Amino acid sequence: MRHFGHLAPEARRRLFHREPAVFTAESPAPILATALGATLYSPATRPTLADDVHKQAARGVVSMVLCLEDSIADADVPGAEANLVAQFADLAARAEAGEAEPPLLFIRVRDPEQIPDLVRRLGPAVRLLSGFVLPKFTEERGVPYLEALATAEARSGHRLFAMPVLESPELLHVETRTATLTGIAGTVDKYRDRVLALRLGVTDFCSAYGLRRPPDMTAYDVQIVASVIADVVNVLGRADGTGFTVTGPVWEYFRVQERMFKPQLRRSPFLGRAEELRASLIEHDMDGLLREIELDRANGLLGKTCIHPSHVLPVHALSVVSHEEYSDAQDILRPERDGGGVMRSAYTNKMNEVKPHRAWAERTLLRAEAFGVAAEDIGFVELLGEGLAV
Repeated sequence: MRHFGHLAPEARRRLFHREPAVFTAESPAPILATALGATLYSPATRPTLADDVHKQAARGVVSMVLCLEDSIADADVPGAEANLVAQFADLAARAEAGEAEPPLLFIRVRDPEQIPDLVRRLGPAVRLLSGFVLPKFTEERGVPYLEALATAEARSGHRLFAMPVLESPELLHVETRTATLTGIAGTVDKYRDRVLALRLGVTDFCSAYGLRRPPDMTAYDVQIVASVIADVVNVLGRADGTGFTVTGPVWEYFRVQERMFKPQLRRSPFLGRAEELRASLIEHDMDGLLREIELDRANGLLGKTCIHPSHVLPVHALSVVSHEEYSDAQDILRPERDGGGVMRSAYTNKMNEVKPHRAWAERTLLRAEAFGVAAEDIGFVELLGEGLAV
């Protein structure tokens, strides 16, 4: 699989200075963590789940979470588990018949006991499972999940990752936040090889105070939420080798119309395609999503939890490394710069200081491998527009 792999080869050649790399579920963890992109959630109760997975993969989705937790009612859990087992068997049969492999698939569970039970019930189809999403993760609640994961992996002989969700009240409340973060940090470090990424449950944070951000505001406009994000990145997202990939929070708003982003050409003959697309995005309440994606990356987050397919392409388009970023990162990491120093950027619009900017440059080149580097004259609007044309 690869980002923008659903585009025609000639379109990718035109859009990218360096195309996104091909990766598989067996690729190294740093690549997979970076490449998660827009992780699309789906309730595990959907009877057409296998069809849905292939449909979304054809539209550019590379990671999905099939949810047994908050998205379904308590009484539906046994049926949802049985449905998951049947749908994975269907996906495995399709792969054996020569259909494309599905995207990275994760199951969001409710309790630790579900992990080894589901792995056993999946049988050979477990090879299509990349891991589990662990809800309301703290040191106390997280260790049983991670131990269950280790047991399931050993019994199945198949690599399984964990994606803990940081969403508990103990993490939100100021009087318990430091101790909770310290405990989480120690736990995920102990199980570092199993933890692919950490996910933020901002909806639960808001729920604790009866809040819900409107569509014209980002998570960073809600100060109590922004403070938690900052502390999580401070402790768990460091670039010194101790940190993890931390993904952005869910965006709750969407429109139900098919191809909702498609520009309305009736607007004006004087509007160019870029202006049309920007106007269409704003009309469909997506301006807040775009701002939040930009703020996610500015605050140290990568990728995003998504609950609607229309969110996927904007996340991926804004994850592509610009030609200017790539040029700066390459300059900073040239071997002859190892001793440090400062130089004017190739775009002659900024200072590149080798030692302070090295970690940024390394992360940028890893993102470039996963999402590609845009051609010099290509920006977000062109990437989004090409994807919508498919």
